[in-house]
Amino acid sequence: METAQAALWVVMLLVALAIAFDFMNGFHDAANSIATVVSTGVLKPTQAVVFAAFFNFIAIFIFHLSVAATVGKGIVQPGVVDVHVVFGALIGAISWNVITWYYGIPSSSSHALIGGVVGAVMAKSGASVLIAGGILKTVAFIFISPLLGFLFGSLMMVAVAWIFRRARPSKIDKWFRRLQLVSAGAYSLGHGGNDAQKTIGIIWMLLIATGYSAASDTSPPLWAIVCCYVAIAMGTMFGGWRIVKTMGQKITKLKPVGGFCAETGGAMTLFIATALGVPVSTTHTITGAIVGVGSTQRASAVRWGVAGNIIWAWVLTIPASAFVAAVAYWISLWLF
Repeated sequence: METAQAALWVVMLLVALAIAFDFMNGFHDAANSIATVVSTGVLKPTQAVVFAAFFNFIAIFIFHLSVAATVGKGIVQPGVVDVHVVFGALIGAISWNVITWYYGIPSSSSHALIGGVVGAVMAKSGASVLIAGGILKTVAFIFISPLLGFLFGSLMMVAVAWIFRRARPSKIDKWFRRLQLVSAGAYSLGHGGNDAQKTIGIIWMLLIATGYSAASDTSPPLWAIVCCYVAIAMGTMFGGWRIVKTMGQKITKLKPVGGFCAETGGAMTLFIATALGVPVSTTHTITGAIVGVGSTQRASAVRWGVAGNIIWAWVLTIPASAFVAAVAYWISLWLF
């Protein structure tokens, strides 16, 4: 009985840690949803975070749990995951998020989490227990998601410029200030739908490993789903203003029409990835879309030095979080 209670205590602690990561995910990635709508002046910061948090949460009613299934069952072979692996994965991801948030770098919470899982699992059993298909799919979208965001954002900008080529600039600005509310809502919906599911997948992985959920279950417990969507919405409510500045103004100057095109292009990418069950980075996606919009004006409209620094953070995310996760895994062997 004492052992069972100790195991339950550890599981509860790790679930709380996972929900804390989910909150931080919303906090860290809030800029992805609201940077453009704030920087173009369509909404005030307080209004924008409430707006984004609402759409983060209602994604629970729209998207199938395909991403949660990929994270929970498609990254590591069954039977390998234990409480030490989950602890290491979460500490690795949270540590990288804190570092990049502090320096205002829009990195990927998603890939920090995947990197954390990979690092902790390799510390325990080596690379042979990783599921190549799930890992490759996730890594491929490090490159595919910003390219799709770039493509959709730039195509949207070209299409809008052609359709409204004879309209007065003041009239275009007025229309797209309203339309940007639609695009920001769509992007926040995609953000909640893809990102909350990653933490659901981690909790599901933990529950299966500790016997509190059966491996044959087709979906995680309802309480885990609700808690994760609430946590990411609350994280978004608190916002991440350091990163808002980088995303909204430092990469390229945006007007409402550009913000609409970037958010719409990003939302389209997130909807596609979530439907395919791929855990993608909302940060990568919106950055690609913003660069795509800026590049349709002229190449010099994009501050490529800032964009280059962001790309370096992308490259380092998985190995850095994996290293911290491996160290945390070894530490957890002494703690639990």
